[in-house]
Amino acid sequence: MTRTRADARTRHPRHERRGEARLPAVIATLAAVVLYLALPQRLLIAPRYVLPALELLLLVPLVAINPKRLTRQTRTFRALSLTLVGVIAASNLVALGLLIHELVYADVKDGRGLLVAALQVWLTNIIVFGLAYWELDRGGPVSRTQLPRDELPLADFRFPQDENDDAVQEVADGASRSSDWVPTLTDYLYVSVTNSTAFSPTDTMPLSTRAKLLMTIQSVSALLTSLLVIARAVSILH
Repeated sequence: MTRTRADARTRHPRHERRGEARLPAVIATLAAVVLYLALPQRLLIAPRYVLPALELLLLVPLVAINPKRLTRQTRTFRALSLTLVGVIAASNLVALGLLIHELVYADVKDGRGLLVAALQVWLTNIIVFGLAYWELDRGGPVSRTQLPRDELPLADFRFPQDENDDAVQEVADGASRSSDWVPTLTDYLYVSVTNSTAFSPTDTMPLSTRAKLLMTIQSVSALLTSLLVIARAVSILH
């Protein structure tokens, strides 16, 4: 639902918020699982269903703790969330490495299959790094909505809304300081998309060392996929 100017001007104490919706993160995770399942067998380091089963096993308790809204967080919940993202990221980076190995050392003839696999790896790259940014920035999705701003961990990213409070009124009304705005998964997926296509930050700047490191890994991965893998696949097609 689109917010009105009056809604934007109304500050809502963080502890009274309902929390971010759980469904978008579940959909993103399931999309990454499906993309992995569709990869060619030669790009997998384990039987096809082992890692997806592990990821679903990690996802189930996360949904059970916060089935609709992300309002509760424990150390176990936090560890499971980060482990899930780590497993997806590791499996996708390994798939990228195997894909590059196939191109360099194998006599690849299936150009169309290679193009599809490259697209799957690239899309998973966007999803998993978006989830990683979402999980890490300012303590994660639960902390961002449930804690007062003066208790939040340091930000990993600076969004435009974080500095728009002195802009024209219709922009300032939606700024972090005036409306208590916080980023959601959609915002982090956008950061991930732009970093995978422009290979650099666009309107959202990384602040912490870990954010810069993650964005570097993502950019290099996307660059390898876009330039090396896809270019090689197109040459095979011709």
